[in-house]
Amino acid sequence: MRVLYLLRHGVTEANEQYLYYGSTDLPLSPAGRAQATALRDARLLPDCERRATSGMLRTDETLLILTGRRPDAVFADLREMSFGAFEMRGYEELKDIPAYRRWAEDTMRSGNVRCPGGESPREFSGRVRRGGAALLAESWRSMLVVVHGGVIANLMAEWFPREQRGFYQWQPGPCGGYRVTFEGGKPLGFSSIQEEAKQ
Repeated sequence: MRVLYLLRHGVTEANEQYLYYGSTDLPLSPAGRAQATALRDARLLPDCERRATSGMLRTDETLLILTGRRPDAVFADLREMSFGAFEMRGYEELKDIPAYRRWAEDTMRSGNVRCPGGESPREFSGRVRRGGAALLAESWRSMLVVVHGGVIANLMAEWFPREQRGFYQWQPGPCGGYRVTFEGGKPLGFSSIQEEAKQ
């Protein structure tokens, strides 16, 4: 059996300002560093055999605070969605732009409408699936992977479709995530990292 700890990074200033951002490479905010430090001090994560990130500043910094180490592997396909022209902009700024309205209205329908200069939800999901497959193809018994909320939601929905959870139901809060077990390359079960610690 293999065990994967799938963790979301701590918050950044863009999270705090409720901005769309995915490809913008921001570091953790002071609050994000405090979240990662609190998780480290709570000792909820074991010392895994392997450590990986998406290669973004916010994921690498979270991992460094948690473990004192740099990633052993980087999975660029597990980066957050690229919002293109919508990057670093909030709803109030975007709500009257036709391209934004088309994208927002389609996101939960077909997922085929692309952010101008960025990705569509369907393209993003396909990329994340490739990243998840590459992660599982590597040889490891335990791994900590620090990535992004949208990435985690997509992976968990793919691995556990019978749960019938929506995207936002799967998406953990900052420095939250899941412990996922695999056997023979297939997902067996999962638990919330925080909830598991309470048992």
